[in-house]
Amino acid sequence: MNMHESLRQQRVSRNFTRQQIADLLEISLRAYQTYETGTREPSINSLIKIADFYNISLDELVDRQFPKNFLMNSE
Repeated sequence: MNMHESLRQQRVSRNFTRQQIADLLEISLRAYQTYETGTREPSINSLIKIADFYNISLDELVDRQFPKNFLMNSE
C-alpha cells in the first residue's frame, strides 16, 4: 500500500467524507482529492493534522514500515 491508498483507507474506515477531511485541512475538496489519487502529495503540516485527527502516527498514516535492523546495519 502507498500513501494515497493509506489516506483513503483511514478516511473510509472511519466513515468520513473527503469534504470533511478537506475542511479539517482548510483546503478545497479538489485539493484533497489529489492527495487520495496520488497526483499530489500533502505537506508535512497537512499530514500531521491528519495523523493527529485519526490519532495515529505519521508512519502508520503513510504506511511506512521501519526496518528494524536499519540502525544495526549502518555502523
